[in-house]
Amino acid sequence: MDFTLNQDQQQLADALRRWLDKEYAFERRRAIVHSDSGVSHEAWDGLVELGLTALPLPGEAGGFDGTAADLLPVMQALGRALLVEPYFATIWGARFLALGGRHLSQLEQVAQGSLRLACALGERQARHDLHDIVTTAVANGEGFVLDGEKTVVLHGAQAGALIVSARSGGGQYDQDGISLFLVPTDAPGVTLRDYRTIDGQRAATVTLVQVVLGGEALIGQAGQGWPLLDAAADYATALLCAEAVGAMEALFEATLDYLKTRQQFGAPIGQFQALQHRMADVFIHLEQARSMAMLAVAQADSAEAQERRRAVSAAKARVSQAATFVGQQAVQLHGGMGVTDELPASHHFKRLSMIALTLGDAQHHLERFVAQPGFLPAEGA
Repeated sequence: MDFTLNQDQQQLADALRRWLDKEYAFERRRAIVHSDSGVSHEAWDGLVELGLTALPLPGEAGGFDGTAADLLPVMQALGRALLVEPYFATIWGARFLALGGRHLSQLEQVAQGSLRLACALGERQARHDLHDIVTTAVANGEGFVLDGEKTVVLHGAQAGALIVSARSGGGQYDQDGISLFLVPTDAPGVTLRDYRTIDGQRAATVTLVQVVLGGEALIGQAGQGWPLLDAAADYATALLCAEAVGAMEALFEATLDYLKTRQQFGAPIGQFQALQHRMADVFIHLEQARSMAMLAVAQADSAEAQERRRAVSAAKARVSQAATFVGQQAVQLHGGMGVTDELPASHHFKRLSMIALTLGDAQHHLERFVAQPGFLPAEGA
């Protein structure tokens, strides 16, 4: 597949980079992170004006029918700039609604920028297994009553509505019996505890106590939400891989500049062969991660579940490994400066560390990759 950007993609990427350089410089981002809200309404409006909220949405909802591949340069640019606004969370939530096919008016609001979404899927006991669910959804006439708790909900307190997974049947670990719901954050019984994560993003613990929902809140079919959940999670994972590549690019460039300017023994430390070898290793990890991220976004929209899972898990495993290596090497090559709050390198390192753990770490995705049909020979073969 040719991943050279077409004219429209290149124009959007260039416009986004110019906007980020002008309106979202590093010191501006630091001020946003340390503000009470942790996000900027002005920055969000800028993303909306650029058409980014409409880009991946279907045309009938006012979107541009963009694919995951169309979002590749967008997520890379946002990764370089360390964006802390709820763009990723909203696009991920919109993916659920688009796949569910029942919430056109909410998708229109997302495209217009008036509705932000968050995905309340993880639970305290579940680690990376999104099908490990104890939150319950009990049928109540034509609707449901939800009870449970969701943890580390990215931008949960900044959202107007949540995508919530709950168990309407089956056992705790079953993939059958999972239902998905669109839950307004101001619904009675919904409580959000907002906090800042180590990478400057926002997350929340969401508590659901006797939350009464009508039948219109259901996304997809009751008890059959796992295929939709699995597909939306793979889509989001592919976008995270693209964001990580952007962050690694910025970190590589910053480290290279530092090695060219930092003097030791009367010469730039970049002239020392041992450090050149380390930077060569960093470059190799970056390029391998870039290739795997491209593979992931190429398959993220695929209706063929096995190929999608295989490509996304292979990419997330490799990108997570690269993110850890690149981040650690960059911090070490910067010396003590690498961990200071005043230097962008430390912020890229923290973001890469979080991406490596979000939606499954390297070990989780290696195990998922191996578990796909066809990887291991059949017994007796």
